[in-house]
Amino acid sequence: MLSHTGGDASAAVRAAPPTVTVSKPLVRELNTQLSFLGQFSAVDQVEIRAQVGGTLTGIFFKDGSIVHKGDVLFTIDPVPYEIRLAQAKAQLETANSKLILANLELSRAQELEHSSAGTVENVQQKTSDQQTAQAAVDDAKAQIRDAQFDLDHGRITAPFTGRIGSHQVSVGNLIAGSRAATSPTTLLATLVSLDPIYMNFDMSEADYETFSRFRTKLDGTPSNKVILAPGNDRKYTVQGTFDFVDNVIDRSSGTIHARATVPNPDLSLTPGEFARVKLAIENPRPTLLVPDASVQADQSQHVVMTVSPDGTVVPKQVDIGDMRGGLRVIRSGLTPDDEVVVDGIPYAAPGAKVESQNGAVRFAANQD
Repeated sequence: MLSHTGGDASAAVRAAPPTVTVSKPLVRELNTQLSFLGQFSAVDQVEIRAQVGGTLTGIFFKDGSIVHKGDVLFTIDPVPYEIRLAQAKAQLETANSKLILANLELSRAQELEHSSAGTVENVQQKTSDQQTAQAAVDDAKAQIRDAQFDLDHGRITAPFTGRIGSHQVSVGNLIAGSRAATSPTTLLATLVSLDPIYMNFDMSEADYETFSRFRTKLDGTPSNKVILAPGNDRKYTVQGTFDFVDNVIDRSSGTIHARATVPNPDLSLTPGEFARVKLAIENPRPTLLVPDASVQADQSQHVVMTVSPDGTVVPKQVDIGDMRGGLRVIRSGLTPDDEVVVDGIPYAAPGAKVESQNGAVRFAANQD
């Protein structure tokens, strides 16, 4: 009898259903996102070249430093242009004197012609002389403006605020310059803007279709928000605004170029640096989240195990999204009232009977 009773107890223990931990999906207001790898680039980038030639007399920045719009970067020997300006001013004085004389002679010829003491031919000659003198004055003024332009552009200034590269020439070098850049000119340095900065990335054709589909059915104005994790940073701490998508898919790569503009007030982001990008394609709405371990791959599909009120394990096919707060987004296939198996998953075979205990799904605010 003792042996028989002990055998019954052992059978009962073996027959007891396994225990799993279940929890309802976590519901949070989240936007739908797409993820990309992108690279920063400058909004403005320019090669600093001289518009006038001459001997370089000064370099007024430290390589790699921040320069501000209007700062003097280089100076070219102004003496040849000062001489030319002085010559143009002297030419103007001479031309003005001749114009004064031509005006007087024309006025005298007109008076004589009116009194019949002069001829029409004489008036015409003096008129021609006066026009020639006026043209000489206009030419001298143009020469002054031209010489002043050259003199002013012997001081090369920063066209915008940004970080300048290394200087490519040294003081004493002869600089080749050209206003229209029709002849070879000397590269002096390069300058890139830093605030704001562009984030460039490419969407696959599938991602672009998803992006377009959500935008087409979206009510209201899209948020156009992007968040970024620069370099090796695992946290998405930088925000920007999505503001451009190209109009043609590149058939060779099957991608389409897109861009966001990112504020960079502390100048910590650098053109050429890589970053991970998340683009919000839908405004926030209630979203279901479960632990990623609760999602099982079934060939090309995904399944989440749930427990029905009678303790039966019921698999549910789901459409998954990205990771948010350390949890997996469930786009469809679950309801907020489903009891999802979050622990003890190996015991949760479809159709099996289990004992369930309540657990909790927690959102990690410091993860994405």
